Amino acid sequence: MAENSALTPTTGSTSLADSSIFDSKVTETSKENLFIGSTSYVEEEMPQIETRVILVQEAGKQEELIKALKEIKVPFVKMESVEELKSLDSPEFENVFIVTDFQDSVFNELYKTDCRVIGPPVVLNCAQKGEPLPFSCRPLYCTSMMNLVLCFTGFRKKEELVRLVTLVHHMGGVIRKDFNSKVTHLVANCTQGEKFRIAVSLGTPIMKPEWIYKAWERRNEQDFCASFDEFRNEFKVPPFQDCILSFLGFSDEEKTNMEEMTEMQGGNYLPVGDERCTHLIVEENIVKELPFEPSKKLYVVKQEWFWGSIQMDARAGETMYLYEKANTPELKKSVSLLSLNTPNSNRKRRRLKETLAQLSRETDMSPFPPRKRPSAEHSLSIGSLLDISNTPESSINYGETPKSCTKSSKNSTPVPSKQSARWQVARELYQTESNYVNILATIIQLFQVPLEEEGQRGGPILAPEEIKTIFGSIPDIFDVHTKIKDDLEDLIVNWDESKSIGDIFLKYSKDLVKTYPPFVNFFEMSKETIIKCEKQKPRFHAFLKINQAKPECGRQSLVELLIRPVQRLPSVALLLNDLKKHTAEENPDKSTLEKAIGSLKEVMTHINEDKRKTEAQKQIFDVVYEVDGCPANLLSSHRSLVQRVETVSLGEHPCDRGEQVTLFLFNDCLEIARKRHKVIGTFRSPHGQTRPPASLKHIHLMPLSQIKKVLDIRETEDCHNAFALLVRPPTEQANVLLSFQMTSEELPKENWLKMLCRHVANTICKADAENLIYTADPESFEVNTKDMDSTLSRASRAIKKTSKKVTRAFSFSKTPKRALRRALMTSQSSVEGRSPSSNDKHVMSRLSSTSSLAGIPSPSLVSLPSFFERRSHTLSRSTTHLI
Repeated sequence: MAENSALTPTTGSTSLADSSIFDSKVTETSKENLFIGSTSYVEEEMPQIETRVILVQEAGKQEELIKALKEIKVPFVKMESVEELKSLDSPEFENVFIVTDFQDSVFNELYKTDCRVIGPPVVLNCAQKGEPLPFSCRPLYCTSMMNLVLCFTGFRKKEELVRLVTLVHHMGGVIRKDFNSKVTHLVANCTQGEKFRIAVSLGTPIMKPEWIYKAWERRNEQDFCASFDEFRNEFKVPPFQDCILSFLGFSDEEKTNMEEMTEMQGGNYLPVGDERCTHLIVEENIVKELPFEPSKKLYVVKQEWFWGSIQMDARAGETMYLYEKANTPELKKSVSLLSLNTPNSNRKRRRLKETLAQLSRETDMSPFPPRKRPSAEHSLSIGSLLDISNTPESSINYGETPKSCTKSSKNSTPVPSKQSARWQVARELYQTESNYVNILATIIQLFQVPLEEEGQRGGPILAPEEIKTIFGSIPDIFDVHTKIKDDLEDLIVNWDESKSIGDIFLKYSKDLVKTYPPFVNFFEMSKETIIKCEKQKPRFHAFLKINQAKPECGRQSLVELLIRPVQRLPSVALLLNDLKKHTAEENPDKSTLEKAIGSLKEVMTHINEDKRKTEAQKQIFDVVYEVDGCPANLLSSHRSLVQRVETVSLGEHPCDRGEQVTLFLFNDCLEIARKRHKVIGTFRSPHGQTRPPASLKHIHLMPLSQIKKVLDIRETEDCHNAFALLVRPPTEQANVLLSFQMTSEELPKENWLKMLCRHVANTICKADAENLIYTADPESFEVNTKDMDSTLSRASRAIKKTSKKVTRAFSFSKTPKRALRRALMTSQSSVEGRSPSSNDKHVMSRLSSTSSLAGIPSPSLVSLPSFFERRSHTLSRSTTHLI
């Protein structure tokens, strides 16, 4: 059967008619018959008509189909040719024909005689769901487009449209001739026309014709649905299909970026002035006049049309974004309508002059001098919020305050006849707080709320997890500072020198401690998420471009706006210090301000401490992800990573000589891991983020209390940058020597050993950390770094490793002797005192045979114990005076 086979309709007009009208007529006829049958008086019962399935030709050979019919308990017969059709006609049965090919002559004959025809997938789907066979007035091959309502636009070839409509009907879809709100998908052959514009405005998916063809190719797949997002998104009409764009007034970097985005969104681009261009995108803030007279066919639009089309994932209407020159008649007309040449123009001019005079007087009396405060010349130190001396109070630029989000004040702020210095600072504190609240409102209203909206055109721009990561606790911070601003406003409106400003910040100190740490701690992650999503998601990039160009943002990016909460508390601390300087000693607010400043410092200390703990926990998680098989008990709230050191093993323990070993020093333990020889697979988090595969393999997690001595190996010709650890494992009777060569050039060996000893001393509660270090000769401990990097040495290590693998593969016993002996003793003790059953005898015989096999000397079993014995004898001679 051909993959793209379809029904050849009897008449084109019948296929092109609105199928919804035909469906409704069938339904009405059925209702009328039901009504007549229920109301008419019939003495005898009407005979029951049973549904019978007729398997046509190839359908009768499919065992899976026959099994499905038995499951839904429908009688069936087989038919090999059309000649058998008359013999199968019976008033007792309603025949349903199952045909595997909707193009052959048998199907056409059945279609002409108005027989009820379905495809095998319909039967299999009913059997899977336990439902009866559906009634369809048309041939129905599958249900992959069931409940979908389609409308077509832009098709000029009638044959192509007939073919598409027929395929939709075969898959259970419904066709509408006119576009309305019930249409679920618009199939478009062009990006113009009324239907296309309505679909864009309603957010209806606009599909290519290939969507229907590809869905028909997958008609035999059991659980396939044409409306699945993953499948549907492959065939959506891109925003710039049939568009050729050119760009005017943009920098080279911006132009290159927009050209790349154009190709990604299905369009093409050409230089400015090319007659083939359909759109000219203009940077309206730079271009004041076009370099040529555009043709009537060319759309000259602002850049917002470009980014808006990408954001909504469909070509936006050009009329809303047309570029107009500064001296156009339309602009002159709009200016004339705003002029003051009215019958009352003299009175309006006089009122305007009075207003300007009042503004100038207020400017002269303004407590804010035009120059910056001295503290503003310092730059912000984001590393520590306690460093308030380096925090600019005036980091908030008043000229860039979002105006649209500003709430109207309860009363106009009174201006005392003679302003005190304390009032001036209090007024500045209130105004900066008001500006800060406006910025937070802009972040929420302009960015967060639109991203969280349901039913976005083109689907969600960002995942909920990404939105939460970016904005964090911004709404909570906004709520707290809105209350602070309202309290400050009441205080300024009803000003009195004895009013306490410190009480306001003491009142909300607990709320500040609760809301700020979650945001400040994860600010870097928030920034990284914005940068990553902007690169990977064109719609988010377009969303940022549109919103950041609005006057509310003051031409600042989202990252620049989100840094304001990091800056705010140090800025408030500076202003409270200034306020305290201009507060008289007898004023009760003097001591309250000192408490408020102390409270703010405590908040910032808590934030810094919480940030430090968060970063420490993040480092531990990074180690867990990097080390394959890392123990879960490494994760602990009291544990922090101190240092990471890259080394090479010089002995046979903890791994083979020459292996690359990474030591992770924590405050109470040492994680030892070797480099993996083969890296397989990647880690995918529940949120879809992919982590790189683990590059290290866990060897041992050692408590620092097990380290008895740290040996600083002297530098010789054959031994360079080496050290050793004398360790007493709890399962061993003798000490074990772990020797390494440092390969990290950034950290000197002396500093590393001192750092290690200090944390060992803290763990075992010793004050003399220096006594843990012992300088030793390499000969006494058989330590050397000779030929560690030579080709011959690497080859010999590879041969040794291969031989060990072969030995393990051919070893008869891979279980340690002690484990086998313990199992044997346990088994014997468990059956002691009773007669052994046949099963017990069988187990004991197997254990005894295994025990005898364990006695066979095997290199894979002897190597590790013999190493411990050899090392214990050597260490007993060399380290007697150390212990």
